[in-house]
Amino acid sequence: MMELQTYIRAHADDLLKDLATLIQIPSVEGEPAPDAPYGSEVARCLHETLALCEKLGFRTVNMDNRVGWCEYGEGDEMIAVLGHLDVVPAGDGWQAAEPFSGEVKDGRIYGRGTMDDKGPTVAALYALAALKDAGFVPSRRIRILFGTNEETGCQDMVWYLEHGGEVPVMGFTPDGEYPIINGEKGIMNCVYARKLNQTGAYRLTRFEGGTASNVSPAYAVAELACPAEAAGRITLDKVTATPIDGGIRVEAEGISAHGSTPEQGENAIGRLALALTQLPLEGELADCMAFLADRIGLETRGESLGLAMRDDLSGDLTVNLGVAAFAEDTLSLTLSVRYPVTKTYNEAHPRMQRAFSLGGFHETQMKHKAAIYMPPESELIRKLAKVYEEQTGDKAELKSIGGGTYAKSIPNLVAFGPVFPGDEIREHKPDEYMEVERLLQNAEILAAAMHELAK
Repeated sequence: MMELQTYIRAHADDLLKDLATLIQIPSVEGEPAPDAPYGSEVARCLHETLALCEKLGFRTVNMDNRVGWCEYGEGDEMIAVLGHLDVVPAGDGWQAAEPFSGEVKDGRIYGRGTMDDKGPTVAALYALAALKDAGFVPSRRIRILFGTNEETGCQDMVWYLEHGGEVPVMGFTPDGEYPIINGEKGIMNCVYARKLNQTGAYRLTRFEGGTASNVSPAYAVAELACPAEAAGRITLDKVTATPIDGGIRVEAEGISAHGSTPEQGENAIGRLALALTQLPLEGELADCMAFLADRIGLETRGESLGLAMRDDLSGDLTVNLGVAAFAEDTLSLTLSVRYPVTKTYNEAHPRMQRAFSLGGFHETQMKHKAAIYMPPESELIRKLAKVYEEQTGDKAELKSIGGGTYAKSIPNLVAFGPVFPGDEIREHKPDEYMEVERLLQNAEILAAAMHELAK
């Protein structure tokens, strides 16, 4: 395998130059067009990537400017490496470099997408070039897939599969962490709503908090038309009640956390519901707030909803109440539920529906991604573990996570890299960068992995 490392190190400057070219394309999802379903810059980045593949001597395919790929070798079976070219917006706070510069300094390459996921994807492309240069003849075709919609829904891979895209016999996405993520909890992102026929002296006029299903909210607020002195009834910690014109405003503080680990935060929406139950509410409003307080509150494992389940591989089911909104007398709740890797949608979803129906809510939206679990004895895991241990000298510990990676988008894949244990996870942050040495190390590991899976 020394010849693979020799090629990668000899072409380090070319790799960095080509990566910088892609970083300089701000491939954030934009307005769709007939020839650019996810926006013109995303399509331009795909075209530039496929041109690079052709320059390196690979055959390419572009499927409707949604998905592209390059391929090497012959054979009935195909192994895949799945990367993506779209990025999240730059955001504020960049200081070390401009967000779309691809600038190299102090041993780092900076820019949005360097770690997530243009850097690892270009590393995979140069890894494939190293295999080709070494004269490797694979028994299985090696395909690098270039997705363009990972950050905003993964509809690229839905489209790929629905339009005849070949399913690999095995593969990986360098869009997670090392050593190997062989288990990912199932995810139910859903919305439940209840229309309130309000009666009595207390009327809800505002109830809102949160920004997304996968973020535990740090702030929530409610306003009620009621006697002003009602503000004195609220005594819950981290909650403030203030008289306003015609009623009161109640504000709750929480601690933000990712929706896959809500236990690391404190949910402001749940705390707000607990506070409102200190008021003498009546009728449907009282029932609704009691349901929110008693069945969800500050819980994160769904115990009072009757959802609690766990396994030894991935731990407890988690519930995150991410968004609440009140409009036209209807309270809507957006949740993200992550169920253990050995459980199924058919075990979790009926319990969810029953619990919320008992609270007077009905389901208005459900987006589901099934759990994935690849057992340690499977060929894919055995081979990736062998490569990781040979390349790093470290034990290939397996991980099951609550989050979802790109591996969920295509069957027979797991997440493998690019972040090493103990390294800072810098994607989606200001001054996103990847150390040049880590980038080259990724290329070497990915080359060895493709060789192992395809031989």
